[in-house]
Amino acid sequence: MTSILPGAPWLIAHRSMLGINQPNKITLNGQDYVLWQNQNREVFALSNICPHMQAPLSDGWICKERNTIICPFHSLEFSTEGKLYREGKQDTQQITLPLKLTVIGDMIWTYGECEPHLPIPDLIEKIAAEYDFVGIAGEQSIQSDFLNTWLINSDFNHQNGTHRELFQIVQNRVTAFEKKDYWYKVKQESTRASNTLGEILTNPVLLTIPKILKSTVEYWFPSVLVLYGEAGFGEFVQVILQYPQQQNQTKIYELIFGRFKASWMKPLLGKSILKSIDVVVEQDIAALETRYPHHQPKVKLPNEDVMVYAQQLYRDWHSSDLTAVVTSQLQ
Repeated sequence: MTSILPGAPWLIAHRSMLGINQPNKITLNGQDYVLWQNQNREVFALSNICPHMQAPLSDGWICKERNTIICPFHSLEFSTEGKLYREGKQDTQQITLPLKLTVIGDMIWTYGECEPHLPIPDLIEKIAAEYDFVGIAGEQSIQSDFLNTWLINSDFNHQNGTHRELFQIVQNRVTAFEKKDYWYKVKQESTRASNTLGEILTNPVLLTIPKILKSTVEYWFPSVLVLYGEAGFGEFVQVILQYPQQQNQTKIYELIFGRFKASWMKPLLGKSILKSIDVVVEQDIAALETRYPHHQPKVKLPNEDVMVYAQQLYRDWHSSDLTAVVTSQLQ
């Protein structure tokens, strides 16, 4: 397939998703790779296709003594450089290709097999330094193209419908919208109806969400969007990541951070927070995967300028104006 948004930096994993000496399969722009982290916290990736008889290397295992991956079919052993290891030594010829990675803290980034067009945004490392890491939520492969998956998180009207049962939002208002090149930021106020006792008992986190929920969403197209909010337990940050797996399949997951008012709140509420986000993502997936093919809308709602801007960024990825901006950012 033709690469979607070639040259974009993709955050394909957080260290906590990898385990130690465990092969993990990832798919990026139609190509499968095997990704692993050794006991020294070094991270490597190769093409997932064994060059012998095309078995998936992600079904194999890691030799921690030699830091090699072993094919599940014939036990052929490959180094991190994609060279065959046999008879106690490594061959000189590279027969399968590594995937170039950039590891920053706990974040594993890649440009895939493309040359960089944008720098890696540094805001996640700043968040990780200021907030407690709660965990991973909403990890899913969605049967939806990249743009529509991104747009649902730029849609400031769908909370009233898609998430009505969870948050009981009756009104959503965008109070500010700033934009500059590939970055944009939205401030919103969401007014909630009252939850029933049964809903609160099922999900105690609802008790901490105020009647009017104020939040800020910051976007670094097309790699990262971050939602900052406040609740009764303190402050929370949702770092939402997505990358294209296939033409009509998108990977999505969220890194959740918090700044809790008391130390006992994180172990008490952490699992409920992650569970709530899992539900939100499942509701978004249902909305995306049950839509009919796109037609030109015949109704316009408030707050849609944010989606229009994201669509423009997607369309103009290779335009001369944006290319000039990218060049200046990389210099």
